[in-house]
Amino acid sequence: MIALSRRAFLGAALCAAALPLRAQTAGGYPDGRPIRLIVPYTPGGGTDSVARAIAAKITGLAGWSVVVENRPGAGGNIGLDYVAKTKPDGFMLGLGQTSNLAINPALMPKMPFDAGKDFAAVALIASLPVVLVVKANARWNTLADLVRDARAAPGSIKQALAGSGTVGHLAGELLAYQAKFEVLNVPYRGAAPALNDLLGENTDYMFATPQAAQEMLKGKVLRPLAVTARARLPILPDVPTVAESGFDGFEALDWKALVAPAGTPREVIQAVNGVVEKVLADPATVALFTAEGSTAMGGTPDAAQQYILQEQKKWARLIREANIQTAS
Repeated sequence: MIALSRRAFLGAALCAAALPLRAQTAGGYPDGRPIRLIVPYTPGGGTDSVARAIAAKITGLAGWSVVVENRPGAGGNIGLDYVAKTKPDGFMLGLGQTSNLAINPALMPKMPFDAGKDFAAVALIASLPVVLVVKANARWNTLADLVRDARAAPGSIKQALAGSGTVGHLAGELLAYQAKFEVLNVPYRGAAPALNDLLGENTDYMFATPQAAQEMLKGKVLRPLAVTARARLPILPDVPTVAESGFDGFEALDWKALVAPAGTPREVIQAVNGVVEKVLADPATVALFTAEGSTAMGGTPDAAQQYILQEQKKWARLIREANIQTAS
């Protein structure tokens, strides 16, 4: 866990919302009705904690009732499929992310929804890079060391995956593609068992989220070699980016975005976006995200839609050109 607990994150979110705006659209939306926010993952995870913090701050700022519901399964596809097939009346939102809105549509042979047509983007929430970590006593001190050995012995160096289709998975594939070496993927059901096997030397490296690896990095049982953001992380200032380690332009982010079913009234989307923009501009929100290694995003619904489209094209191109398959 990171130094800032999820409980503290939620508590700070509630306390920061001291002066409600009681915002409504011209038509009176939401007129006291609860807004459902679907999280396509289990309670207690990173996506869930972000959703609950954002929901709490929306309630505090606008006086709206936002009810978070967890509908996990199939890499986030079950929850988002539920959102896609719900009546677009403005009272249904989903918290999607890179894997289920941009990676899965190109990686998985059959999807229950069309990520490009079944959703209306509401707002970009935050982005989070992953960190390439090895065991602290590994023979690699830099990313260049790892790449050199991976090239010298194709397929012998093993990458641990928190799951197939995750940002960590595709970050590893992107590195292998750009660095021209063969990667051997070893998938797990979550970050915890993947990191445990890395420590047990059953695998060699992993692209992990800062939250998942934070305590092991603090305890110096893991060594970070690079982060996948364009700039270094404030919480890991001495760790270089993959880009500055010789792979110009490299970026792999686990971003989160609020989406609504396609056909949701434009004025509702604008209203929700306006409140979310205030939430993300709050210095307390910025500080909370920074402490986790995340960056608050924001912007207009149109900008969010364009960003998601660009990410879909980026990962689809990599999956096609590198002939990436689901890891099993």
